Amino acid sequence: MIHIASPDIGAEAKRAVEDVLDSGMLADGPPVREFEAEFSDFCETEHAVATSNGTTALHATLEAFDIGPGDRVLTTPFSFVATANAIRLTGAEPVFADIDPETFNLDPDAARDVVRETDVDAIMTVHLYGLPSEMDELVALADELDVPLIEDAAQAHGAAYDGARVGSIGDAACFSLYPTKNMTTGEGGVVTTDRADVASALRSYINHGREAGAGGYEHVSVGTNYRMTSIAAAIGHAQLDRLADFNEQRRANAHRLTEGLAEVSGVQTPVEPDHTRHVFHQYTIRCADRDGLAAHLEENGVGTGIYYPTPIHEQPAYADVSCSAPVSEAAADEVLSLPVHPGVDAADVDHIIEVIADYDQ
Repeated sequence: MIHIASPDIGAEAKRAVEDVLDSGMLADGPPVREFEAEFSDFCETEHAVATSNGTTALHATLEAFDIGPGDRVLTTPFSFVATANAIRLTGAEPVFADIDPETFNLDPDAARDVVRETDVDAIMTVHLYGLPSEMDELVALADELDVPLIEDAAQAHGAAYDGARVGSIGDAACFSLYPTKNMTTGEGGVVTTDRADVASALRSYINHGREAGAGGYEHVSVGTNYRMTSIAAAIGHAQLDRLADFNEQRRANAHRLTEGLAEVSGVQTPVEPDHTRHVFHQYTIRCADRDGLAAHLEENGVGTGIYYPTPIHEQPAYADVSCSAPVSEAAADEVLSLPVHPGVDAADVDHIIEVIADYDQ
């Protein structure tokens, strides 16, 4: 079976974890500070703040921008539910704008239509499947509204827009380090920003409201424990060293898939606009008979994933949210992700192409 995901931890990460275990400093120790510095260098930002997972990164970032009850955050309905949940956790409400049918990312024109009717206090865009959003237009919109632009970069480690690394374009960016992501810490997250005030607020919030950099039992605000462990940071250090190679293999697999599926009728392959660098966290096609094709692939030893079968505004938890997003709803019925991770080799890719080509739609 060619699985949809196959995390590759590696011997170096295992040795690094053993070193942390031997040190006895398992929680928020020096390896976390080292990983933060390395990740900020990678994203070409002034600051990086490590967290316990991608969802806590999103929540803490919104808190750092003082988003709370009565506020509204513009975002996409076509994402993992954590994007909207983080907004709700602050007491704010998500406001959804539809997506571009080719990129699956937030459509700037749809976003402009929404803000003509509704005031918003922040914009959170998602770089879905590893493809950067149209950041020039979204930055311009955020500037016009004088609100922060937050990048949900949970799936886009190493992606780029007009040569700028994802994570360095908005006011802050949030990454997930879940096992299936382009790099992992087991569970973990990290926030990047150039703003010292945001980084300071983040460090305080994720550490029970202590003043950033301070220890002891003086708490200047209400916070929580969203800290990364030293064990996770040790894995992250080793994974970050391998991220470039991981991404190159994903891109090579993706390009081979696109070439091989070019003449297959009924299948729409992913786009990569010239000004972007896609890192293919997922290689996602569109197919009218998505469920039939998925079953056919499974029968022939190919695992698939559907990300995401239900847009957020159609989830029971968001039944009270009014939203018009027909493009997202159509995509949810047709998207199918194929194996593209570094554990997939050329023979695997060719098998996937052959199986899809043989499917009688």
